[in-house]
Amino acid sequence: MGELQVPADALWGAQTQRAVQNFPVSGMRMPRGFIRALGLIKATAAEVNAALGELPKPLARAIATAAEEVAEGRHDAQFPVDVFQTGSGTSSNMNANEVIAHLATKRLGKPVHPNDHVNCGQSSNDTIPTAIHVAAALALHEQLLPALDHLARSIEKKAKSLAKITKTGRTHLMDAMPLRFDQELGGWAAQVRNGIARLRSTLPRVQALAQGGTAVGTGINAHPRFGRQFAAALGKRTGIAFKPAPDYFEALSSQDAAVELSGQLKTVAVSLMKIANDLRWMNSGPLAGLGEIELQALQPGSSIMPGKVNPVIPEATAMVCVQVIGNDTTITVAGQSGNFQLNVMLPVVAYNLLQSIELLANVSRLLADDAIAGFSVRQDHIDAALSKNPILITALNAVIGYEKGAAIAKRAYKEKRAVIDVAQEETGMSAAALRKLLDPTRLTRGGIQGGGGGG
Repeated sequence: MGELQVPADALWGAQTQRAVQNFPVSGMRMPRGFIRALGLIKATAAEVNAALGELPKPLARAIATAAEEVAEGRHDAQFPVDVFQTGSGTSSNMNANEVIAHLATKRLGKPVHPNDHVNCGQSSNDTIPTAIHVAAALALHEQLLPALDHLARSIEKKAKSLAKITKTGRTHLMDAMPLRFDQELGGWAAQVRNGIARLRSTLPRVQALAQGGTAVGTGINAHPRFGRQFAAALGKRTGIAFKPAPDYFEALSSQDAAVELSGQLKTVAVSLMKIANDLRWMNSGPLAGLGEIELQALQPGSSIMPGKVNPVIPEATAMVCVQVIGNDTTITVAGQSGNFQLNVMLPVVAYNLLQSIELLANVSRLLADDAIAGFSVRQDHIDAALSKNPILITALNAVIGYEKGAAIAKRAYKEKRAVIDVAQEETGMSAAALRKLLDPTRLTRGGIQGGGGGG
């Protein structure tokens, strides 16, 4: 393709330089986690190829050492290729091959070839899908799953501390039967725990690797045992139970595991957005809103209104969730762009998938530490609203019937009086009996009274 000038201080070569010139699209580079995965792949491949007699051991050691430096992030500036590049990610694969070959040549003292040596037994078509899976698996194990567990434990700890506080329940944003704070927060914790379980359920497919399929899935130019030994060696290197994909043709031609994982990430985002919005509503006010809780004040809320404080962590959480939901749409469309033996939107799948994992991990810890752990309950507001909640009359359905209960509730609401006082006037029941039947905390235990239904 002719001569090409490469910057004198660059570790990359001609193929990377062509990609830099061909794709000045976004300025967005492949994520750190993806570059780390490429380094781990190249180091492992070199060692396996040496063990299989495909590369001389000194050459393989030089490649592995250079690749480990790449994995550690010591050469991130040498990966300039835009996300929006060739759909196979060949430019990023060759970027890694060229940088590692340059470093290995310096170390070995004789030429190391990016294709013949660093890329031995590999193709971009199996390396890039493998890098997506490896990077995602590492990010899940190291970042997101621990962050979600931390969030769930924070919610559970807060719930336990508030177990004796009863509040007004709400359905359709309208007053409903009472519940305890630990019950409400317990629902949040269950959402997060279910999200963890969903993510774990995808790991067997995420940890299945395309490496060994090479160009189209047949394994051309790779040692017959390369794929199996590669997965075992990478598993030993990372501590993650990687395995060869059961079918290399599926692993190269589709991104179904990435689409599945993205769908689970979207579900986690939906859960976190529900929690964030509940916090925003509960914190609303402080005078004209629900005013049930007070979130920790982290920064001034307005450039013009003195004293205003906003629920900034739940807001940031909600924005992350919107981004993750949008990323899922991108990954879904990209995932169905497999034509015959290769998916051709691999870089954008990698970018969005890893961004979603990182964003959810980071914001989960913020939500746990700067919102859940630190909020205080406004007992006065909660008690005032609970005492006047006309829906408490639901507890008398089995005693006085739905119609009589509805009339009492409407009158209590209209006169802005406690429902127990109106009920005593309307039913003739004693105050002591009504206090027992309408005790909000007792009503949170379930199985009390009967009759009625609906929401």
